[in-house]
Amino acid sequence: MTQRRQWPVIFPSKECHMRGDTLLLRNADLLCTMNPADSSAATVRAGDNVGAEICNGGLFARGGVIEAVGPTSDLPKDADRVIDMTGHVVIPGMVNTHHHLFQNLTRAVPGGQDAPLFGWLQTLYPIWSNIGPEHIYWSTALGLAELAMSGCTTSSDHLYLYPNGARLDDSMAAATDLGVRFHGTRGSMSIGESGGGLPPDILCWNESDILEDCQRAVETLHDPSRHAMQRVALAPCSPFSVSMDLMRNSAEMARSLGVGLHTHLAENVEDIDYSLAQFGMRPGEYIEALGWTGDDVWHAHCVQLDAGEIDLFARTGTGVAHCPCSNMRLASGIAPVRQMADAGMKVGLGVDGSASNDSGHMLNEARQTMLLQRVEQGGDAMTAREALALATRGGAAVLGRDDIGMLAPGYAADIAAFDRRSINFAGSDWDPLASLLFCGPVKANHTIINGRGVVEDGQLVTMDLGHMLEKHQAMAHHLMQASGHMG
Repeated sequence: MTQRRQWPVIFPSKECHMRGDTLLLRNADLLCTMNPADSSAATVRAGDNVGAEICNGGLFARGGVIEAVGPTSDLPKDADRVIDMTGHVVIPGMVNTHHHLFQNLTRAVPGGQDAPLFGWLQTLYPIWSNIGPEHIYWSTALGLAELAMSGCTTSSDHLYLYPNGARLDDSMAAATDLGVRFHGTRGSMSIGESGGGLPPDILCWNESDILEDCQRAVETLHDPSRHAMQRVALAPCSPFSVSMDLMRNSAEMARSLGVGLHTHLAENVEDIDYSLAQFGMRPGEYIEALGWTGDDVWHAHCVQLDAGEIDLFARTGTGVAHCPCSNMRLASGIAPVRQMADAGMKVGLGVDGSASNDSGHMLNEARQTMLLQRVEQGGDAMTAREALALATRGGAAVLGRDDIGMLAPGYAADIAAFDRRSINFAGSDWDPLASLLFCGPVKANHTIINGRGVVEDGQLVTMDLGHMLEKHQAMAHHLMQASGHMG
């Protein structure tokens, strides 16, 4: 096995609470399991059924796995670590299904602030060509810290460029050090400007080299076991940056190795026009012809899917990562999430890259999902509970996980807790769960991953945030200087 690069990690001077063998949460004002089997309420739409909402609730976990969930009075009285959740709403940790973590080094770049997708990319590609291994490590660490502080416990990352010796190993190392559950995808770009693609040639790889490194990444970094902290998927970047052969070969390799597949699809009208001009097919026809449908596949965005493509995805179990803030930022449109959910599609949420959002706040992403569907389809188009279900168990389904996304026995102890004793939630006792979306959005007070506290009392405790910010700023300034944006 290839030994991963060892980056310096500075821990806070105060003692960190590391995972004990057993964990007890008790006295939560409200605990929502997100497990449909727990709810007996009749619902019109499946998304409304978010499971039991338990007053004065809690849970007991051992070795990072939940053993019991229910009223505090029904749980064990003690554990190696006990957390009083008085004043909190507790939900399963949220699952981010699409990101480009390296992009948080290039937020608010002037040339890309007002550009649609293709122009935005062409502004940023030359800057990203200066990225190296340290940039990947520190941007991943800081981006995952930002997500964890919003209540996200699992994140996918679509890393599709590898200049100057960067590898997927660099982002996986950062996730390990921070303690966030991580699905790293070995992305790729093979068709540059000289071949009719969008990215500069310098960011593209030979396809045989891509496939060789994909196999290496899976064999050295992927953990297929239940409750795994790290998994790998294969992720050619997009129809306008890779060949049809690489798409086919990636699908064949992923299935032979037992890993997932991910790419961008139907993000905006330019995407549709490119597909029709280059392939003579709509995106749904294109990916179906290449073997890119099935329950091991999830596509990012899918803003411009038509009714036939929605039916295709629903029939085949193909998942979608919905990224509302990025879609608004780039004026890509409003994805038909209501129609997707009603058709039975697997839908999760993603914050997308931090150069097109420019934020990594999962609770805000759920809020915007709810609001955008209402803008287009009416005030009752999506409830707060439906949006929270997409952010938790919906994302777990999209990533092919049956061990996260709910608070239930046998599931990972991945938990987000929000303290409602603040000005943000004043007057919202009418519905504490819905207040997470209608009010705020706020940061999590506790984020627990695999039974281990990563955020405690609103503070990151697994790495020194001040040190991370210093390293991240140095990496960002390097990119600014290399691209002529600083004197």
